[in-house]
Amino acid sequence: MKLICIGRNYTEHIKELQNEKPTDPVVFLKPDTSILLKKQPFFIPDFSDDVHYEVEVLVKINRVGKHIDKKFAHKYYNELGLGIDFTARDLQSELKAKGLPWEKAKAFDGAAVIGKWIDKSELENIDNIAFLLKKNGDIVQNGNTSHMLWKIDELIEYVSKYFTLKIGDIIFTGTPAGVGKVIANDKLKGFIEDREMFSITVK
Repeated sequence: MKLICIGRNYTEHIKELQNEKPTDPVVFLKPDTSILLKKQPFFIPDFSDDVHYEVEVLVKINRVGKHIDKKFAHKYYNELGLGIDFTARDLQSELKAKGLPWEKAKAFDGAAVIGKWIDKSELENIDNIAFLLKKNGDIVQNGNTSHMLWKIDELIEYVSKYFTLKIGDIIFTGTPAGVGKVIANDKLKGFIEDREMFSITVK
């Protein structure tokens, strides 16, 4: 399986990091070794002093596809979830300044939280899903898929031009504004509408 991540898919998040608005989706990959194991805490890596949470809606691919037209994209997934794309922001900034790839800042061990899954039939409209992240009980990110620059089916169409999608692949669809630093003993909980999708502790 592979984790396909989309960057800069929410306007307010682009503004908060002072990035340029892209003309196409920004795509990067995480290996399966970046998945945080169930019931395990997230350990801040020793190579970063500024790891940020980024909550994201996830899409699990359920069939093999290449060059998928947007109008058929809905056939390639049944489940949506919520997760975190942990980012070593200091390392990412250093790499970006040198024009180098981001993987060391985005794809390190434990950098991908994958929560529970919901059958999409239980959601009224996948292009209008409210989701949020709480840190120590306070809401720090509050998003809605209606604010995506590229909606889920558009992302599947775009990504499948470059990568064959396989059963079990997961697309991280981008994060809204409100990203921030984690420190030891933080507790992070993610919600889709009123459903708790994950709960993790930072060490």
